[in-house]
Amino acid sequence: MELSSAVIGKGAPVFTIAEMSGNHNGDLERALDIVDAVASTGAHALKIQTYTADTLTIDSDRPAFQVAGDHSLWGGRNLYALYQEAHTPWDWHKEIFSRARSHGMIPFSTPFDPTAVEFLEGCGVELYKTASAEIVDLPLMREIARTGKPMIVSTGMATLSEIDAAVTAIRDAGCSRLVLLACTAAYPAVPEEARLGNIAVLREAFDVPVGLSDHTLGIGVAVAAAALGAVAVEKHVTLDRDQGGVDADFSLVPDEFAALVAAAEQARIAIGSGSAFGPTEQEQAVVALRRSLFVVEDVRAGDPLTTANVRSVRPAGGLSPDDFARVQGRTFTRDVARGTPLAWDMI
Repeated sequence: MELSSAVIGKGAPVFTIAEMSGNHNGDLERALDIVDAVASTGAHALKIQTYTADTLTIDSDRPAFQVAGDHSLWGGRNLYALYQEAHTPWDWHKEIFSRARSHGMIPFSTPFDPTAVEFLEGCGVELYKTASAEIVDLPLMREIARTGKPMIVSTGMATLSEIDAAVTAIRDAGCSRLVLLACTAAYPAVPEEARLGNIAVLREAFDVPVGLSDHTLGIGVAVAAAALGAVAVEKHVTLDRDQGGVDADFSLVPDEFAALVAAAEQARIAIGSGSAFGPTEQEQAVVALRRSLFVVEDVRAGDPLTTANVRSVRPAGGLSPDDFARVQGRTFTRDVARGTPLAWDMI
């Protein structure tokens, strides 16, 4: 999949997506600072989310509209109030996108309803991301697909049949450039539930590039995904976890995201190196440091070969260490100086 400044797919660098989400804490200047910080990490893309509390839910205190009380981050919170706090004001979008583009990054967003799709079209986005919870909203999937833009679709919580229904709806609506993201839609998620094996399953089942949307702590799971062939990795980013924010606890800070960018690319390159035995090009210099039999004391013709005057040492050049048992006790045919590799014509 070719984009304006990157390619997503096999053989291309891992497409790294920094998700701002609600980590701007309601401050536009902080949002722009996050964009600047993300640019310094080498990330390919900066993503936000386009919704309001009213486009996601209704203002109700009924139990169904509250986060479960035992949730580690948002337990007991009213959904409407949570989304009011976390949303990115729509009048910030163009400034955020412009700042990201000025750094050479690709800015895009996750729309949560048709009005958001229409708004983002006016912002000139070149691709869309959909959230895991929205994968069952097939009308929304079709609405986004009809833009003709590439789509990146998170699959957290979804069954294979639900993913198949979404992929079919997207393709039938005209989208041919599709990336699926394996995902565990828990905040934070634990490595034990990462299910990275789903990357290969999704790739085979739907014949599309597959990446990872990761909510675990740290970068280990995301790097492992890159080693398993993930073509894209998405992680939440904040300036400083200690400054709080709705997603700060499971977000990376810029230095960590930069480490992810580098490590994911190393993993991709390493797994692409295949399998072979024998020295690599870089190992050739080390081959010369293998152990071999050397004369380690000055000897004269007629002296017996012993453990005192011949040893297995680095570097290579002499007889194999395993040949010692065959030559021990034989006599030298000529004088040999210390530091000379042992050869058959000496004994």
